[in-house]
Amino acid sequence: MRKILIEPTENPKVMKFVADYNLIPGSLELDRSSDISEIPLAQELFNYPFVERIFVTANFVAVAKQDTIEWEHVAESLKNVIEDELLANPRIYLQKKKEMYQIYAEMTPNPNVMKFVSSKLLLEGFVEVKSRTEADGVPLAEAIFKEFDFAKEVFISDNFVAVTRNDSVEWHQVMMVVRGFIAEYLQNGGEISTIEPQKHENPVEKIINRDYTDDEQKISDILNEYVAPAVENDGGKISLMEYDESSKTAKMLLQGACSGCPSSTATLKNGIENILKQFVPDLVERVEAVNG
Repeated sequence: MRKILIEPTENPKVMKFVADYNLIPGSLELDRSSDISEIPLAQELFNYPFVERIFVTANFVAVAKQDTIEWEHVAESLKNVIEDELLANPRIYLQKKKEMYQIYAEMTPNPNVMKFVSSKLLLEGFVEVKSRTEADGVPLAEAIFKEFDFAKEVFISDNFVAVTRNDSVEWHQVMMVVRGFIAEYLQNGGEISTIEPQKHENPVEKIINRDYTDDEQKISDILNEYVAPAVENDGGKISLMEYDESSKTAKMLLQGACSGCPSSTATLKNGIENILKQFVPDLVERVEAVNG
């Protein structure tokens, strides 16, 4: 049986149930209106009428209860339920097929260049291959040049691959083929680069590498405990950049795989805002997400 430890949190309504391994690659936030048809653990926990919300990330399950129930009366029962459910489904969900890399194409201001953006981080930094003769040490670029005669340059940075074409084709003719090729290459475990990526110069780091106020530290602690593990599992990084006490606005810096993707930014912003409103409602009413 999976052993679970019970840990209180700063919020008296929320209790953590900690496992000795990572439960899921990412995070889940569920309430009674969520679709839990593929999540047996949530189905069992919501059988208890006092359970209001469930949050799963990294190696723990956090449960929020109603004020009418005391933890001393129910924590052990929930622990037993969680242990039993993890024994049956160690990764929370019912067994599913392995998730494929998600790649989407994005136009750039240069009509000769197309970006192919990945749902996962590819590099910490960037590599630039300006011609076919310079592709040594960058297997992904070598594969693209070998497969497509029209490819002139390849630039790989963070979570995207930018390909420059020559004049023999138009992107509308080949975009889908290139996207499929890159997705298949990555899904099959193809190596991206054997050379050390160059590092981005990011002056914003100086802003976040400072001493936090007490309120900022509380917000940062919540981020580190409830948000950062899931973001890091997806190859990204999140930091509290600024906090405006008058408007109760927290500004987050998103880096790595989380930066540059509009849908990812919106999802993270909404998720972080909900978490901070739940755990520190007196401090945060609004979250802004900034791509690094």
